[in-house]
Amino acid sequence: MIFIGTLVNAAAIIAGAVIGKLLSRIPDGIRKTVMQGLGLAVVFLGLQMSFKTQNFLLLIISLVIGSILGEIIRIEHYLNVAGQWLESKAGDPNKGGSIATGFVNATLVYCIGAMAVLGAMDSGLRGNHDILFTKAMIDGFSSVIFTSTMGIGVAFAAIPVLLYQGAIAILSTQIYNFIGSDMLNSILAEVTAVGGLLIVGIGINILELKKINVANMLPSLVIAAVSVPIADWFTH
Repeated sequence: MIFIGTLVNAAAIIAGAVIGKLLSRIPDGIRKTVMQGLGLAVVFLGLQMSFKTQNFLLLIISLVIGSILGEIIRIEHYLNVAGQWLESKAGDPNKGGSIATGFVNATLVYCIGAMAVLGAMDSGLRGNHDILFTKAMIDGFSSVIFTSTMGIGVAFAAIPVLLYQGAIAILSTQIYNFIGSDMLNSILAEVTAVGGLLIVGIGINILELKKINVANMLPSLVIAAVSVPIADWFTH
Protein backbone atom coordinates (compact mmCIF):
# COMPACT_ATOMS: atom_id res chain seq x y z
CA MET A 1 0.00 0.00 0.00
CA ILE A 2 1.63 3.22 -1.18
CA PHE A 3 0.07 5.36 1.59
CA ILE A 4 1.49 3.52 4.63
CA GLY A 5 4.49 5.83 5.00
CA THR A 6 2.36 8.96 4.66
CA LEU A 7 -0.21 7.69 7.16
CA VAL A 8 2.49 6.90 9.71
CA ASN A 9 4.01 10.35 9.16
CA ALA A 10 0.69 12.12 9.75
CA ALA A 11 -0.02 9.99 12.83
CA ALA A 12 3.40 10.87 14.28
CA ILE A 13 2.66 14.58 13.88
CA ILE A 14 -0.66 14.25 15.67
CA ALA A 15 0.84 12.11 18.45
CA GLY A 16 3.67 14.60 18.91
CA ALA A 17 1.19 17.47 19.05
CA VAL A 18 -0.83 15.72 21.77
CA ILE A 19 2.32 15.14 23.82
CA GLY A 20 3.43 18.72 23.22
CA LYS A 21 0.07 19.99 24.43
CA LEU A 22 0.42 17.99 27.63
CA LEU A 23 3.91 19.45 28.10
CA SER A 24 2.81 23.01 27.40
CA ARG A 25 3.85 24.08 30.88
CA ILE A 26 7.53 23.72 30.05
CA PRO A 27 9.37 26.83 31.37
CA ASP A 28 9.60 29.62 28.80
CA GLY A 29 13.38 29.69 28.97
CA ILE A 30 13.66 26.02 28.05
CA ARG A 31 11.12 26.29 25.25
CA LYS A 32 12.81 29.37 23.79
CA THR A 33 16.26 27.77 23.84
CA VAL A 34 14.97 24.51 22.35
CA MET A 35 13.20 26.43 19.58
CA GLN A 36 16.40 28.32 18.84
CA GLY A 37 18.28 25.03 18.63
CA LEU A 38 15.59 23.61 16.34
CA GLY A 39 15.73 26.75 14.21
CA LEU A 40 19.50 26.40 13.81
CA ALA A 41 19.09 22.73 12.89
CA VAL A 42 16.48 23.64 10.27
CA VAL A 43 18.82 26.26 8.77
CA PHE A 44 21.66 23.72 8.65
CA LEU A 45 19.43 21.12 6.98
CA GLY A 46 18.30 23.67 4.40
CA LEU A 47 21.87 24.70 3.57
CA GLN A 48 22.90 21.07 3.09
CA MET A 49 20.02 20.54 0.69
CA SER A 50 20.66 23.75 -1.26
CA PHE A 51 24.25 22.71 -2.04
CA LYS A 52 22.92 19.83 -4.15
CA THR A 53 22.03 22.13 -7.04
CA GLN A 54 23.66 21.35 -10.36
CA ASN A 55 22.68 24.66 -11.92
CA PHE A 56 22.91 27.76 -9.73
CA LEU A 57 21.37 30.01 -12.40
CA LEU A 58 18.36 27.71 -12.64
CA LEU A 59 17.98 27.87 -8.86
CA ILE A 60 17.89 31.68 -8.92
CA ILE A 61 15.43 31.77 -11.83
CA SER A 62 13.15 29.29 -10.07
CA LEU A 63 13.14 31.37 -6.87
CA VAL A 64 12.45 34.65 -8.68
CA ILE A 65 9.66 33.38 -10.93
CA GLY A 66 8.17 31.21 -8.19
CA SER A 67 8.15 34.08 -5.70
CA ILE A 68 6.40 36.37 -8.18
CA LEU A 69 3.73 33.73 -8.83
CA GLY A 70 3.32 33.08 -5.11
CA GLU A 71 2.82 36.77 -4.38
CA ILE A 72 0.23 37.00 -7.15
CA ILE A 73 -1.60 33.90 -5.88
CA ARG A 74 -1.15 35.06 -2.25
CA ILE A 75 -0.46 31.57 -0.92
CA GLU A 76 0.67 32.73 2.52
CA HIS A 77 -2.48 34.82 2.88
CA TYR A 78 -4.75 31.87 2.16
CA LEU A 79 -2.77 29.57 4.45
CA ASN A 80 -3.25 32.11 7.21
CA VAL A 81 -6.95 32.35 6.39
CA ALA A 82 -7.20 28.56 6.69
CA GLY A 83 -5.37 28.70 10.01
CA GLN A 84 -7.61 31.48 11.30
CA TRP A 85 -10.67 29.45 10.28
CA LEU A 86 -9.31 26.54 12.30
CA GLU A 87 -8.71 28.98 15.15
CA SER A 88 -12.35 30.08 15.06
CA LYS A 89 -13.57 26.47 15.11
CA ALA A 90 -11.20 24.88 17.59
CA GLY A 91 -9.08 27.55 19.19
CA ASP A 92 -9.17 29.66 22.30
CA PRO A 93 -10.04 33.25 21.29
CA ASN A 94 -7.98 34.52 24.23
CA LYS A 95 -4.80 33.05 22.70
CA GLY A 96 -4.80 35.06 19.51
CA GLY A 97 -3.57 33.18 16.46
CA SER A 98 -1.97 30.16 18.13
CA ILE A 99 -3.66 27.64 15.85
CA ALA A 100 -3.06 29.73 12.73
CA THR A 101 0.61 30.20 13.60
CA GLY A 102 1.21 26.56 14.44
CA PHE A 103 -0.69 25.33 11.39
CA VAL A 104 1.15 27.53 8.88
CA ASN A 105 4.67 27.08 10.26
CA ALA A 106 4.34 23.34 10.83
CA THR A 107 2.80 22.81 7.38
CA LEU A 108 5.75 24.53 5.74
CA VAL A 109 8.33 22.60 7.77
CA TYR A 110 6.70 19.21 7.18
CA CYS A 111 5.84 19.63 3.49
CA ILE A 112 8.96 21.37 2.16
CA GLY A 113 12.05 19.29 1.86
CA ALA A 114 13.76 16.37 0.25
CA MET A 115 12.40 13.77 2.64
CA ALA A 116 8.78 14.67 1.92
CA VAL A 117 9.27 14.51 -1.85
CA LEU A 118 11.75 11.65 -2.06
CA GLY A 119 9.99 9.61 0.61
CA ALA A 120 6.60 9.89 -1.07
CA MET A 121 8.11 9.10 -4.46
CA ASP A 122 9.89 6.04 -3.04
CA SER A 123 6.58 4.87 -1.61
CA GLY A 124 4.92 5.22 -4.99
CA LEU A 125 7.73 3.90 -7.18
CA ARG A 126 9.03 1.01 -5.09
CA GLY A 127 6.59 0.59 -2.22
CA ASN A 128 9.50 1.38 0.13
CA HIS A 129 8.52 3.54 3.12
CA ASP A 130 11.85 3.74 4.97
CA ILE A 131 12.40 7.43 4.17
CA LEU A 132 8.92 8.42 5.35
CA PHE A 133 9.26 6.28 8.48
CA THR A 134 12.46 8.19 9.30
CA LYS A 135 10.73 11.48 8.52
CA ALA A 136 7.87 10.45 10.81
CA MET A 137 10.30 10.10 13.72
CA ILE A 138 11.80 13.55 13.06
CA ASP A 139 8.40 15.21 12.54
CA GLY A 140 6.95 13.57 15.63
CA PHE A 141 9.76 14.90 17.81
CA SER A 142 9.62 18.41 16.33
CA SER A 143 5.82 18.35 16.68
CA VAL A 144 6.23 18.04 20.45
CA ILE A 145 8.43 21.13 20.54
CA PHE A 146 6.35 23.13 18.04
CA THR A 147 3.10 22.43 19.89
CA SER A 148 4.55 23.38 23.27
CA THR A 149 5.50 26.77 21.83
CA MET A 150 3.01 27.49 19.01
CA GLY A 151 -0.11 25.64 20.12
CA ILE A 152 -2.28 22.75 19.00
CA GLY A 153 -2.53 24.14 15.46
CA VAL A 154 0.55 22.03 14.69
CA ALA A 155 -1.66 18.91 14.77
CA PHE A 156 -3.71 20.21 11.83
CA ALA A 157 -0.54 20.18 9.70
CA ALA A 158 -1.12 16.43 9.41
CA ILE A 159 -3.89 17.20 6.89
CA PRO A 160 -1.75 18.91 4.22
CA VAL A 161 0.96 16.29 4.85
CA LEU A 162 -1.55 13.57 3.98
CA LEU A 163 -2.73 15.39 0.86
CA TYR A 164 0.72 16.52 -0.33
CA GLN A 165 2.68 13.33 0.19
CA GLY A 166 -0.25 11.18 -0.85
CA ALA A 167 -0.57 13.07 -4.15
CA ILE A 168 3.17 12.71 -4.84
CA ALA A 169 3.00 8.98 -4.12
CA ILE A 170 0.13 8.54 -6.57
CA LEU A 171 1.74 10.66 -9.31
CA SER A 172 5.09 8.93 -8.92
CA THR A 173 3.55 5.58 -9.85
CA GLN A 174 3.19 6.98 -13.38
CA ILE A 175 6.32 9.12 -13.59
CA TYR A 176 8.53 6.63 -15.42
CA ASN A 177 6.04 6.61 -18.27
CA PHE A 178 7.08 10.16 -19.09
CA ILE A 179 10.73 10.67 -18.04
CA GLY A 180 13.80 8.50 -17.58
CA SER A 181 15.79 7.93 -14.43
CA ASP A 182 18.56 10.42 -15.39
CA MET A 183 16.08 13.24 -15.91
CA LEU A 184 14.27 12.29 -12.72
CA ASN A 185 17.50 12.53 -10.73
CA SER A 186 18.26 15.95 -12.23
CA ILE A 187 14.78 17.23 -11.38
CA LEU A 188 15.04 15.93 -7.82
CA ALA A 189 18.43 17.61 -7.37
CA GLU A 190 17.08 21.04 -8.34
CA VAL A 191 13.83 20.66 -6.42
CA THR A 192 15.84 19.60 -3.38
CA ALA A 193 18.14 22.63 -3.71
CA VAL A 194 15.27 25.10 -4.04
CA GLY A 195 13.43 23.41 -1.20
CA GLY A 196 16.58 23.68 0.89
CA LEU A 197 16.65 27.46 0.52
CA LEU A 198 12.99 27.64 1.48
CA ILE A 199 13.79 25.58 4.58
CA VAL A 200 16.55 28.09 5.43
CA GLY A 201 13.82 30.76 5.29
CA ILE A 202 11.69 28.70 7.68
CA GLY A 203 14.63 28.42 10.04
CA ILE A 204 15.10 32.20 9.96
CA ASN A 205 11.41 32.60 10.79
CA ILE A 206 11.73 30.17 13.71
CA LEU A 207 14.72 32.13 15.00
CA GLU A 208 12.64 35.33 14.59
CA LEU A 209 15.51 37.06 12.81
CA LYS A 210 13.28 38.35 10.02
CA LYS A 211 9.83 37.47 8.66
CA ILE A 212 10.22 35.73 5.31
CA ASN A 213 7.12 34.90 3.25
CA VAL A 214 8.22 31.33 2.59
CA ALA A 215 4.76 30.13 1.58
CA ASN A 216 4.69 32.61 -1.29
CA MET A 217 7.90 31.04 -2.60
CA LEU A 218 6.39 27.54 -2.86
CA PRO A 219 5.75 27.80 -6.64
CA SER A 220 9.55 27.88 -6.97
CA LEU A 221 9.53 24.11 -6.43
CA VAL A 222 7.25 23.63 -9.44
CA ILE A 223 9.25 26.06 -11.55
CA ALA A 224 12.45 24.17 -10.69
CA ALA A 225 10.90 20.83 -11.69
CA VAL A 226 9.61 22.22 -15.00
CA SER A 227 12.76 24.18 -15.80
CA VAL A 228 15.12 21.18 -15.74
CA PRO A 229 13.72 19.43 -18.86
CA ILE A 230 13.33 22.80 -20.60
CA ALA A 231 16.97 23.70 -19.91
CA ASP A 232 18.03 20.22 -21.03
CA TRP A 233 16.13 20.63 -24.29
CA PHE A 234 17.83 23.97 -25.04
CA THR A 235 21.32 22.62 -24.32
CA HIS A 236 21.00 19.55 -26.51
